[in-house]
Amino acid sequence: MSSSGYTCVRYIFCYVNVLIWLSGCGILGVGIWLRVNHEGYSNLVPQYAFLSADLLFIVIGTTTVLVTFFACCGSWFQSKCMLITYFSLVILMFLIEFLIATLAFVYRESIHDALRKDLMDGIKIHYRNSTDNGLDILWNHIHNNFHCCGYNNYEDWYEIDAWPDRRVVPESCCLPQYRSKPDCWEERNQDKWYLKGCSEQVFMWFVSQLHIVGIVGLVVSFIQLFGLISAMLLFCTVNHKRTKGHIYKAYSPT
Repeated sequence: MSSSGYTCVRYIFCYVNVLIWLSGCGILGVGIWLRVNHEGYSNLVPQYAFLSADLLFIVIGTTTVLVTFFACCGSWFQSKCMLITYFSLVILMFLIEFLIATLAFVYRESIHDALRKDLMDGIKIHYRNSTDNGLDILWNHIHNNFHCCGYNNYEDWYEIDAWPDRRVVPESCCLPQYRSKPDCWEERNQDKWYLKGCSEQVFMWFVSQLHIVGIVGLVVSFIQLFGLISAMLLFCTVNHKRTKGHIYKAYSPT
């Protein structure tokens, strides 16, 4: 590689990773803000607290900051050790992503059944429990957006742990025009509720978001491939420069 080509790859590699590092700092900041201001805020499956939004943002942000730190420093200071570390971390991330994608495809039916069971357990056991897990806010959002009630139907809310021996539903299950009425959530007012369950609407929403997941996956794969090739070129060039004791120069082919 010529001196100008090496310099170009080096600076592009460094600047791209600086931008990714700044993005990682932003993601980490959002995660910390969620953790501080909405402590314990969970997703629809509180059994898996490690999948809560705040922890996911913190893990993704921290990983991004760490990996790009080695990339930037290794490129700027021409450090073989940091470039090797960066290369190894990207390979490890790629293998983990590939493993997760493979397992998700192979066990997609089991995951669907397990998710259904966990969602039902969230309603039955964890809704409005002693911790502020945010399930009431999330289910209210789902009911309002998809005009439905419960997972299968409104009977999912009957006699749950939050109100044992009562056949009532959350207020968000009431049709908007009846929510100002007293006791619209009581069983005798079923004609004022959303009667359909949310399972189909939630599933269709996830399907509609798959193209976003695919685009993000392609972008991440491209960035990882660029990072791997650039790190390899930089490492080989730095290694050759140090062993041979000279710097590449661009020569005219004539």
